[in-house]
Amino acid sequence: MTYFKHPTSEISESAIIGNKTKIWHYVQIRDKVSIGSECIIGKNVYIDFEVHIGNRCKIQNNVSIFHGVTIEDGVFIGPHVCFSNDKFPRAINEDGALKTENDWALSKTLIKKGASIGANSTILPGITIGEYAMIGAGTVVTKDVPSFILVYGNPAKPYGRVNRAGKKI
Repeated sequence: MTYFKHPTSEISESAIIGNKTKIWHYVQIRDKVSIGSECIIGKNVYIDFEVHIGNRCKIQNNVSIFHGVTIEDGVFIGPHVCFSNDKFPRAINEDGALKTENDWALSKTLIKKGASIGANSTILPGITIGEYAMIGAGTVVTKDVPSFILVYGNPAKPYGRVNRAGKKI
């Protein structure tokens, strides 16, 4: 094993974990997940099946990353961020039957290189967050965010540009 795995974490045998990645307490990593090298996955993170995470990403405590999310290299995800993947979530169909995986359409989400997502943000399904974009804490992202743009609020609105270091310019 070329990565660190805390004894309380659960990692599927089909997951691929990169060199020097650290996976902390109570993390659950499902089937066919790929995580790059030199990542830090904080306590109590849930990574759903077939999620792809690039190299040198920092994912803070209590983050939920659901099926359909791709995270490129160098992305920061603050604590308690939640990604979603269903634009029309319901537990049951119109006839009252419990929905199954065949009863919904996956909406994919892409977080591009170097982006940062602040604590307690919610990312709705089908969103692209551009390279080095900055999402303020507590933001609800309902639309795509262009590269190098600072957004915050509910719903997210642009408030300027940022550089690669995350400083407003």
